[in-house]
Order: sequence, then structure tokens, then C-alpha cells
Amino acid sequence: MNKSCTKCAQQFEITDEDQKFYDKVSPVISGKKYLIPPPTLCPDCRQQRRLVFRNERNLYLRKCNLCGKVVISLYSAEKPHNVYCEDCFWSDKWDAINFGKDFDFSRPFFEQYLELLETVPIPAINMHGDNENSDYTNLSSNNKNCYLSFASSDNEDAYYSTYLQRSKNIADCFFIFDSELCYECVDCFNGYNLRYSQSCRACRDSILLFDCRSCEYCIGCAGLVNKKYYIFNKPSTKKEYEKLIEKIHSNEDTFDDAFKEFKKIKLQVPHKFYSGNNNQDISGDHISFSKNAHNCFDCTHLEDCKNCTWFHRAKDCQDCYGWGYPAELGYEIQLCGNNFYRLLFSAWCTTNISDLTYCYYCAINSKNLFACVSLHQKQYCVLNKQYSMEEYEKLVPRIIEHLIKTGEWGEFFPVAIAPFAYNESAAQEYFPLEKSAVLKMGSKWKDETLMTRYEGQMVHPLFDIRKVDDDIVNKILTCKTCKKNFKLIHQELELYRKLNVPVPKNCFNCRHKERLNLRNPRKLWDRNCAKCGAGVSTTYAPERPATATAGPRSGGEIVYCEKCYLKEVY
Repeated sequence: MNKSCTKCAQQFEITDEDQKFYDKVSPVISGKKYLIPPPTLCPDCRQQRRLVFRNERNLYLRKCNLCGKVVISLYSAEKPHNVYCEDCFWSDKWDAINFGKDFDFSRPFFEQYLELLETVPIPAINMHGDNENSDYTNLSSNNKNCYLSFASSDNEDAYYSTYLQRSKNIADCFFIFDSELCYECVDCFNGYNLRYSQSCRACRDSILLFDCRSCEYCIGCAGLVNKKYYIFNKPSTKKEYEKLIEKIHSNEDTFDDAFKEFKKIKLQVPHKFYSGNNNQDISGDHISFSKNAHNCFDCTHLEDCKNCTWFHRAKDCQDCYGWGYPAELGYEIQLCGNNFYRLLFSAWCTTNISDLTYCYYCAINSKNLFACVSLHQKQYCVLNKQYSMEEYEKLVPRIIEHLIKTGEWGEFFPVAIAPFAYNESAAQEYFPLEKSAVLKMGSKWKDETLMTRYEGQMVHPLFDIRKVDDDIVNKILTCKTCKKNFKLIHQELELYRKLNVPVPKNCFNCRHKERLNLRNPRKLWDRNCAKCGAGVSTTYAPERPATATAGPRSGGEIVYCEKCYLKEVY
């Protein structure tokens, strides 16, 4: 079945397998199945809508609505929501069931749900496990001494990074796993003392690497395996390496020249059409240990899944963004995990949950909930009102029939009821829009908070970190890109010294955007292997220009199928 997206008008296909999935995931109440209809939006527009409900990196100060304490929050002070600090939210001082209300069959469903969402308490920030001295983080668990790091767990002394796992002494990194002493690295595993590198595994004591494996003491290399003392993909001596690395650390012009040469080297080596391994019948990027998983990105251990991102250990799921571990029968959800079964059109729900539909922040052994907010260890509730099993099974089918009539059934929450403005959410990172387009689509826009711009003498730190004084942490720095002010914290300065890297010239947000642009877009194109001509589905667009001096997403890469890549590189 071919359909036209009601938002962007793009054509998309609903396959027979999709139809079987919608049938399989549809809820069954009192022995009757209530079919979920095919989506009205294309996969990209569906993901964009879910991402409006995901604020990863924007933090604010506001008061807890229960105890009055000033807390760090995802929700800015002007938001109408009933925001509680973590201690109050998980306390026994209140009960979300007391906010229950009757369903009004004379009104649209999402209108009623918005009223509930703005009334029931929700947590100021999303943290799990034991976090020590890591207040300025979000979507985090079991971190220690971390600052402005997001969607990360089990890290120590990590700063200004996103999607970190089990790493230590990290700054300005993106998708880093089991690593230590890394700076400005993207998609790296088991790295040590690695700087300005991407898509590397088990590399150490190196700078400016791309797609290298088990390399050490290398500079400006790409596509190498088990090499030591290499410079720009050519063997060197230890003395030559030490001489150049000293110049790179001490002289900005030398670093810039090395970076330009490194970009040329990257375009001279084959690139595998996707990043990942141990897969069977998959499409996407950064996907491993999966089977029959299509249009999936940053995923592991999937089976029979489609249109999933940052999703793990899941089966029979579609249109899910984070996080699984494990998950089965999920559809149109955002940030749900820790063991769920049949979860529909929900966000921020976690931990041993099943048969939840249109729920937000419901968790911990909850099941059979419809249109609820912040319920824990509850079942048979609608709009947070408690019912018996018999009453629930009579009421919910009536509500679904009402949603079918109003055209609301089978759709994720509309962007108009999202707690976040579009430009506060992850949607702005992956689907950037101007304010006028955001307002036209019915979403909200948060005008930029006026930030101080230092009008006196701007501080330009020395390139050689060894010559930078401790007093720099008291100075106001100015971002070279957006001109906003920023400051260093003492801990990051000490880490820069350990790593022997210069003080950054850009603010945290601009640095994050640069790292984001190093990755290919989460979009697939059909093209041919440059070696054997076999067709592949890849995030490398065929029309990317073959220039060695263009920007991060410049392209011009030599793209190989997996078989040809393994023959050439390994």
C-alpha cells in the first residue's frame, strides 16, 4: 500500500509485514482486538513528532511545586506543568491517583489529556540509579562527577558529552563506549588517550583517526588496522611521531595543517556502507547483533523491528526512540524501557510495564493503563482514575471508538501538547526548522533567553594548554561562532591538561552541533558499491561531492559493500 504523508506529502509504503505488525501490536480487551490503523505520517515525520517530546540538553532552574526548593529542571519556569524535585516525586507525600478525572465523550481526547498532563506532578529531570555529584545531567544513571553530559550512564569525570557509556575522563564526545581520556571523539569504542577521532575501536595514544582498529601512536590516519607509529597512513619512526605530536600540541598552524591533510586521507580510503557488525537482513546505520531490522539507527540486539533509534534488546517493535532493554511489541513510543510489553503511543514510561496506551511517566509494575500520567504500581486506570477490571474493560473500548470517530486513534501525541518547545527538543537537532515553520505545524517556540555578551576585552586563550594559567576559570570566554559567553570549570581545565588539548574556542552548544554534523544523517539512499557495483542502502548520499576540503558532511567518500570493505581493509 502506498500512502502520501499528510504533513510533508512524501510518498511512503505500508508493506504486508507492516500490516501484520499493526495487527499483532493492536490491544485486545475482553477478547476483542481494536485494530491500529496504518499511520498517516511518513517515518521521518513520525519520528520528528516523537522527538518534540524529548528534551535532552536544555536545563533550567525552577522551584519544586511541592517543597519549594530550587532545582535543575527540563521544564523552564514559565511552563504550566506541575513539576516536582526528584525527592518529592518519588515520595509518599502525594498520590497521582488523586488527580483522576472522568472521560468526557463530548470532547476530543488529546484536549482532555493535555489538561491532565499539566496537572499531575512530573519529575523535574530524568535520572535513574545513583548519580554522585552529577546534578547538571539528564537521561543519566550511575554517573559520578559528570557535568553537562546527557543520555549517559556509568561514567566518571565526563563533561559536555552525549551518549556515553562506561567511560572515564571524557570531554566533548558523542557516542563513546568503554573508553578513557578521550576528547572530541565520535562513535569510538575502547579508546584510550584518543583525540579528534571517529569510528575507531581499541585505539590509543593517537590523534586525528578515522575508522581505525587497534592502532596506537598514530596521527592523521584512516582505515588502518593493528598499526603503530603511522603518520597520514604511512609508517614513521617513534622519533618522527614524537616530533610532530609536539608541534601539533604547541602550534595551532601545525594542528590546522594536520587536520586538512587528515580530511584528505579520509576520502582516499574505502568506507563501509554502514557501521555495525553481526547482522542479518538489516538496513540503517550503527546497528549490530540484529536480525530483520530496517531503517534502524544506533541500535543493538533487535529482531523484527523497523524505524527504531537508540533502541536495544527489542523484538516486534516499530517507530521507537529509546531505549528497550528489553522490549516487545512497542509502537510509536519515546524513551521507554527496562522491560515492557505492548506499549503504545507513550513517552517516558519504564520498568516492568505492560499494556499501556497513551501514557506519560507511568512506571514500575504498572499495567492496563489508558491515558495516564505519573502512575506507579497501578492497573486498570483511565485519565488517572481507578476502575475495576470489569469497568476498565467496558470503558476503554468506548473511548477507542470515540477516538476513531475524532480521528485521534492510532496517532502519537500531537506536537501541540508537548511539554517542550520545538527548539528545546531533540527534533530541532535532527529536523531543524525556523520559528515560522514551527508555529505553522502547531508546535511551540521558545525565544532565546538573553545571554550576557562580554563587552570588555575578549579572552583568547593560548593554544598550548601547558601555557594556560589557572586563572582562566575566572575569565569570560566568547564563542567564536555564536558570540555568546561561556566559562570553564576547574575540572575540565585539568582534563584538557591531561589530554594536552587546547581550551575550546566555541561554547558547549556550538561544539555539540559540530560533533553532530560529523555523523551521517539518519537517512538512507540507494547507491552501488564502488568496487563490485552491488547495490547497497546507505547513509552516504550518492550526490555528495568528491572534494577533500569541504565541510563535515562534504562526502566524496569511496563507499564499499561489506564484502569488498573487509577484503580491502582487513
